[in-house]
Amino acid sequence: MNLTHLDEKDRPKMVDVSDKNQTTRMAVASGIIEMSRDAYDAIVMQKTKKGPVLQTAVIAAIMGAKKTSDIIPMCHPLNLSGINCDVEELPELPGFKLSVTAKLTGQTGVEMEALTGTSIGLLTIYDMVKAIDKGMVIRNVQLETKSGGKSGDYQR
Repeated sequence: MNLTHLDEKDRPKMVDVSDKNQTTRMAVASGIIEMSRDAYDAIVMQKTKKGPVLQTAVIAAIMGAKKTSDIIPMCHPLNLSGINCDVEELPELPGFKLSVTAKLTGQTGVEMEALTGTSIGLLTIYDMVKAIDKGMVIRNVQLETKSGGKSGDYQR
């Protein structure tokens, strides 16, 4: 199997996508943050000292998706046409599930943007309530679906 991020001399390279067709591409990623009941209640009741946690996490997730090529070395800078972030309360954990959808019409996929946005959003939640619970666990950051491109569709 040839790795596309290595050249013929096994040196790192960014894949040339100039010959690829432009198609509509979409990816959804999600992840979970589990925490103490005290931290969860503080977020839901908006009683944290650092402000509105979930709203801030959504903004951070969008920013993270937009900045993916700045932090993942082989990712192309993309002109994303849409980013959406949803947060689901999981009181039974307690915790939250954060999902990011990234979309564009272009020559390369947006899986990394969705995954990066998810990770950054969850890390933002951690940062904003770590004074209450340093034992929070971020888990199951994963690609849920992708569509478009030569490799076709994927559904977890």
